Amino acid sequence: MSPQIKKILNISLPLLLGVFLVFYAYNKFTPEQITEMTSYFKGANYNYIILSSVFSLVGLFSRAYRWKYGLNYLGYSSNFLNNLMAISIGYLLNLTVPRSGEVSRALVLQKYQKISFDKSFGTIISERLIDLVCLLLFVGTAFLLQYNQLKDFLLEKIPFEKLLTLLAVLVIFGIIGIYLLFYSKWKFFILIRTKIKGLIEGVLSIFKMPNRFGFLFHTVIIWISYVLTFYFGTLALAETSDISLGVVMVSFVVGSLAVTFTNGGFGAFPLMISEVLLLYGISATVGTTFGWILWTSQTTIIVLMGGLSFLLLPIFNKNK
Repeated sequence: MSPQIKKILNISLPLLLGVFLVFYAYNKFTPEQITEMTSYFKGANYNYIILSSVFSLVGLFSRAYRWKYGLNYLGYSSNFLNNLMAISIGYLLNLTVPRSGEVSRALVLQKYQKISFDKSFGTIISERLIDLVCLLLFVGTAFLLQYNQLKDFLLEKIPFEKLLTLLAVLVIFGIIGIYLLFYSKWKFFILIRTKIKGLIEGVLSIFKMPNRFGFLFHTVIIWISYVLTFYFGTLALAETSDISLGVVMVSFVVGSLAVTFTNGGFGAFPLMISEVLLLYGISATVGTTFGWILWTSQTTIIVLMGGLSFLLLPIFNKNK
């Protein structure tokens, strides 16, 4: 398969999945329900969406500031604005190809700050590992607060038999891959081993950096801002404004997973939010409307920040 075809597939397949999910979600609504959803869109209190967006930006700025700790430990000085623009571009690219933004972040700093791609990418991986731990903590909190409802939802939506089969296949391929990685003499695997050394150095930076408490402080700020972004979004509709903290946590976790495993949650985020809120007696029309309002506002920020970063990055670094 040619690189051009691979590139087209990497971009088109996630987008087609999102389009399918949108079609699937709206195909079940009657014209009357679509009219009802339109009224919810018109009657929403967008002042809360603006406030929600402010906290989203706080998280973005704090993430840009947090990145400098890992880079400083490796001996690199990275400009805050370059960090911010690199992350914004990464978020924008994640809307097309899932997880491509992590690569682009490291490439931006390599181009404009002369920072080693392997090591900067290693700091990004270390950040993702910490963020994964935070997400798992929220998952655990959601289970504790709403165990029965969340259990029923997962049992209904996830085919555990297929999941176990897939896990077994991944384990087998993982063992084969690890063997080849450590013992193969092929040039490809030798190159991969060299790259991994750089990644490991970046990953370990978080545990050795002198300013790790500053790193953890900004991690807390990032995740609090995420929760507040979601919470103030629920206040935009009267029908979701009085949901409990437990429902907010469950919805936040499911929405985060939808964004993590798709290209920015396109199609998946509103659908999953709607399905979760149904467990608590909130109609599909309200849940879908809320999901689309919140997803659209966050995506608008990503597009604006990413687009501006594409324009301003070469201007800001014109001497480089």
